[in-house]
Amino acid sequence: MSTRTFRITVRGSFDALSEEQRAELLAAAAEHDIMHSAYTAEGHLSYDIAVGPFFTFRFLDSGEAEEDILDATARAELAAESWLTERGYGFKRLTSRAQDLSLAPLSKRQRQAAARGEA
Repeated sequence: MSTRTFRITVRGSFDALSEEQRAELLAAAAEHDIMHSAYTAEGHLSYDIAVGPFFTFRFLDSGEAEEDILDATARAELAAESWLTERGYGFKRLTSRAQDLSLAPLSKRQRQAAARGEA
């Protein structure tokens, strides 16, 4: 069996932030900018609190079987909730989406490399 790589996106919105919490998020906004987002094992948070209360966590996980994506998604949701709760940030409407990269279609460049026998 080969290892499968999963990308999990957890989205939600901040809820009932105090002025202090809002200022804290604004001060840290540069490190959570969408332009620097990446899927990581620890999870990467991005938001633009000046525009709206919405946030996105991006997690990278792996498993042996297709069914492992369910456990990976649960771990990602729990990690996002824990991060927010530990800092006292209220949140609501958490949703998640997971993708098994072994099932993702190949890009044009990947198809060309495979046709040349480079893959």
